[in-house]
Amino acid sequence: MGAILSGYRGEKASCARRLTGAPSALVGQNGQKAVEYPQLKTYLRKLSLRVRLGLLAAVAVAVAVTGVSVAAWLLTKRQLDGQLDSNLRSVQASPGYVQALLRTCQAQLPQPGGSAGDRTPTPYTVQVITGDGDICTAPGSPAIKVTAGDLEVARGLRREALHDADSEDGRSMRVVTSQPSRIADMGENYAVSIAQPLSEVSEPLEKLAWLLLGVAGVGVIGAATAGAGIARAGLRPVKQLTDATGHIARTEDLSVRIPVDGDDEIARLAESFNTMTGALASSRERQQQLIADAGHELRTPLTSLRTNIELLIRSERTGRQLASNVRAELLTSVEAQIAELAGLVGDLQELSRPDAAPGSKANQVVALHEVAKRALARAKLRGKELKFESELTDWFVWAEPSALERAVVNLLDNAVKFSPTGGTVCLCLEEGRLTIEDQGPGIPSDELPHVFERFWRSPSARGLPGNGLGLAITARAVHAAGGTVELRTPPDGGTVAIVTVPGARTPPPEEPPTIR
Repeated sequence: MGAILSGYRGEKASCARRLTGAPSALVGQNGQKAVEYPQLKTYLRKLSLRVRLGLLAAVAVAVAVTGVSVAAWLLTKRQLDGQLDSNLRSVQASPGYVQALLRTCQAQLPQPGGSAGDRTPTPYTVQVITGDGDICTAPGSPAIKVTAGDLEVARGLRREALHDADSEDGRSMRVVTSQPSRIADMGENYAVSIAQPLSEVSEPLEKLAWLLLGVAGVGVIGAATAGAGIARAGLRPVKQLTDATGHIARTEDLSVRIPVDGDDEIARLAESFNTMTGALASSRERQQQLIADAGHELRTPLTSLRTNIELLIRSERTGRQLASNVRAELLTSVEAQIAELAGLVGDLQELSRPDAAPGSKANQVVALHEVAKRALARAKLRGKELKFESELTDWFVWAEPSALERAVVNLLDNAVKFSPTGGTVCLCLEEGRLTIEDQGPGIPSDELPHVFERFWRSPSARGLPGNGLGLAITARAVHAAGGTVELRTPPDGGTVAIVTVPGARTPPPEEPPTIR
């Protein structure tokens, strides 16, 4: 028994090995087995999209042409069969010919060249069947097998019998058996069978089948060729996109653009790709510019800091003590430069954070009027020689508190920095519109478009403290709150900063407000 089971297991394993790569059967939801062909799927996945589209077109046309061809063939067959049956029913053997068949049964009959009344319908085979089952045919004409229906017609039990039968020479025949007009002295139990070879129908149908097969083959080949051509033309933008992505991957050249032709899905894909590469190129350019600008801004304080520290170190190493006032100035300068570096690093960290879109989780309900009050208090400490006027109404917005307060502080710091001694800084908040106005020199109109760029500084302000990041941080914070910020220069001088943030006079619900 163990040997038998061992042999069975070996045979089963061998069968399993032989079936490797064969279609796998899976049981579907209806309990029937669904056959899968993993090798076919793998092969199709390896084909290019253009080839698959061509094959799909060829298969679709093949199915359509096959369906039409089969339908045409079946309809033609039905028409020919009906016409054959109609012809057989319309043919009648002459009474003289039937009488001669009944009298002589196997005797020599008149040839077709005899009298018109006794002439045999030459395209057809005629035989007489008696009620006893005897078959009377013309000499040299093969008899046709008699069926029970033919005998029933001969015995008067049926009017007609229509069927297929084989003749003695092996031909397939279509037979109509009916009762003719009775002939005197010939009795009543007989019937006449008129037959015609089925080749009259099968041969035209066979020719039609070959014709349809040829047309279908030509159609499938043409469809495959046309499908491949259409796929090649339609996928040309996709190929360009593939080549462009490959070029970018190899060279990291983001200046590559794909020609956009038309307004279809492929054109929109190419346009989206161009937009994406343009955005990436702009982002890389801004990143490189930020690094370059940061390096430039860091170089000045680092150089000054390094010089001052080297003087202090040299004084200690050589034992030549610096004057107390000189040493104090150096230490004060070092402290200021360290503070400047810390501020610059903090600003860079602020700018490096991801942009917070309106409605971000980092945002919350903020009282803008309270933010303005705190920022104004800090500005008064820096501008003790200035006058400050304020008019604030309640306004609640959805924003990040620290970022929004820093934006207002930056604007007020600029107003304090550029205002002359004894000047006035006005702060007004009404219906979400925050206005900060100073009496400084103003900003030339050709410089206004650049004021919110990173590290940009007006030529007239490069001698003042700052790193050119304050307004960039301000714009970023205001945009994250769903607002806008702009600078204007009134005709009478000074600068006006206008910040507009959507919100409400009362605290909104704990969700982003609708931007009006």
